[in-house]
Amino acid sequence: MRIVISEFMDDAAVADLARRFDVRYGKDLVDRSDALRAALRDADALIVRNRTQVDAALLAAAPKLRVVGRLGVGLDNVDVAACAARGVDVIPATGANAQAVAEYVIAAALLLRRGAYGATADVAAGRWPRPALSNGRELAGATLGLIGFGGIGRLTGRLGRALGMQPIGFDAQLPPSAAAWREDQTRAVTFDEVVAEADVVSLHVPLTAHTRNLIDASRIATMKPDAVLVNTSRGGIVDEAALAAALRDGRLGGAALDVFANEPLPAGSPLADCPNLLLTPHIAGVTRESNQRVSSMIAAKVAAALGAG
Repeated sequence: MRIVISEFMDDAAVADLARRFDVRYGKDLVDRSDALRAALRDADALIVRNRTQVDAALLAAAPKLRVVGRLGVGLDNVDVAACAARGVDVIPATGANAQAVAEYVIAAALLLRRGAYGATADVAAGRWPRPALSNGRELAGATLGLIGFGGIGRLTGRLGRALGMQPIGFDAQLPPSAAAWREDQTRAVTFDEVVAEADVVSLHVPLTAHTRNLIDASRIATMKPDAVLVNTSRGGIVDEAALAAALRDGRLGGAALDVFANEPLPAGSPLADCPNLLLTPHIAGVTRESNQRVSSMIAAKVAAALGAG
């Protein structure tokens, strides 16, 4: 049986699969469409990250395909309905990168609220911007607003609470009576209340027709003027132009974006050179440790789905 891996995967997990299967691995296969389709002609399984578009056209090139393993959680690059129609199992790495994402959120909030960590060049050059950097804010006592309260949102809340933050949250799929809110000592409120009350707003929802531009100009206008917004979920959930305008006008304290409507972020984006903005290339969930966990989980689950677990 053949497994095709089209994006980077931990070497140990690849080697483990190669001991039992015919593995075609190329971390750049996603960028070589002809080679990818050729490899898929006899493939029983395909393992992807977030760039490979598993759509009807790709499925048509893989007549024997039985399993798609996703090295991550979001499935917006996988046509789940088309896979189901073909009888192809879709397996995400649920939970395996939660720690990495949650730590990213808290680190970004710390950096943006303290505002003191960009002074290295000034201090090394003999300048002393102490007065300008003495207005930073602590996380302790701040309200952490969680939009989405699945595994990653819950873990983010726990880390924030360990630093003295007060978590509140909203999840359209989780009623206020659900035990999860009590278990994680998080106050369930409405979406509008999270946006208006939180000092740090962290997004943990998939990109759907209902969440596209969820954080737009009107929502940003209801946030605290010194609030911080962190998006590690999916690009398209935040209106990037509206966010850029708010940051430039001083109507928002700061933002960290790890995901974008178009990736890579195109040249000329309104986000370029915005103040109090952290940009990273879709790596919130990718650390050395999380890559090992995600890769080993998907390797095991794909092997099991192929009958070799």
